[in-house]
Amino acid sequence: MILEIKVPSPGESITEVEISSLLVNNGDFVKKNQVIAEIDSDKATLEICAEASGRLFFKAKKGDTLKVGELLCIIDTSFLKKEENLLKEENFLKEEKKEENFLKEEKKEENFLILKKKNKKNKFNRFFIVKKLTKLRQTISEKLVEVKNKTAMLTTFNEVDMRNILYLKNKYKFYFQEKHGVKLGFMAFFVKSCIRALKNYPDINSMIDDKGKNKICFKYYDINIAVAGPKGLLVPVIRNADTLSFREIEKTIKNFSLKIKNSTISIDEMIGGTFTITNGGIFGSMLSTPIINPPQSAILGMHSIVERPIVKLGKIKVIPIMYLALSYDHRIIDGKEAVGFLFSIKESIENPIKFLIGSKENLNNFFEF
Repeated sequence: MILEIKVPSPGESITEVEISSLLVNNGDFVKKNQVIAEIDSDKATLEICAEASGRLFFKAKKGDTLKVGELLCIIDTSFLKKEENLLKEENFLKEEKKEENFLKEEKKEENFLILKKKNKKNKFNRFFIVKKLTKLRQTISEKLVEVKNKTAMLTTFNEVDMRNILYLKNKYKFYFQEKHGVKLGFMAFFVKSCIRALKNYPDINSMIDDKGKNKICFKYYDINIAVAGPKGLLVPVIRNADTLSFREIEKTIKNFSLKIKNSTISIDEMIGGTFTITNGGIFGSMLSTPIINPPQSAILGMHSIVERPIVKLGKIKVIPIMYLALSYDHRIIDGKEAVGFLFSIKESIENPIKFLIGSKENLNNFFEF
């Protein structure tokens, strides 16, 4: 029996995918539910599993773009009875080789071509690499250009004294990790600070509709967190972040990171969101102008913490400082609101006991939950 495996629908509005990797070879025996391939949509990477045991033959190769419902491969479930018919030439993909003015070396496992120019007079090998963009990278590129062309994007900056956050983090990090099984990071403090600022400046938690004539004001707080993965930057959503504790926020981010690393993140976990936070500081970035995550209206950029000489009450002190950047759509957000929003975050980070925890009396019990 010949079983056809077709490209499944990764989600609503997605019509085509790209084959990012083939995990078995043509003619291999596969078991039911074994992962045989990975496909990239414009939102995530999905695994394809064998629907039955048998000998598998691919009808497409790595890097091909297929429509949803197109044939990906076949599985011959009767190979024990018909072994002599399994390895027919027509079951395998044929590669075309063309003579060009280049020497071509095809690296199938990396999906790129190395092109070397023929030049007898030059003893040096000069070559360049032509590498196809993944479906995810193509979509990211299109969205970034769209944001630049269709929004009035502007960025405002501020600096934050990180001493109090560093003090709390260092004091409670071992207790927090031992009790909850997850590290106490900076992101939970910034998520909480952003929610407070979004409540004070609700225009930041709004967006313009597709027609550009209405403002949509969100009364909930779904925060996207930018997470770097093997195939690019993804922005999963922390749903109802205003209702979560420090522990719940940190655990959610940790789970997202693991799923992105293992390419098991789902599309539903990345759909929606009302505001985005990105942290270039983990890569050493001192300052940047982050690009808005459409169709949202603003994004906060965190950066690396660096000790800097700062004047306080007429005296020079060395203080750990982080630069913050807020990029926003000037069509819907005025400069006053953007500056006020960023200053509200500065307040929360520089005085977390007052604005995030409530009082010193609550401090000992605050990280219990």
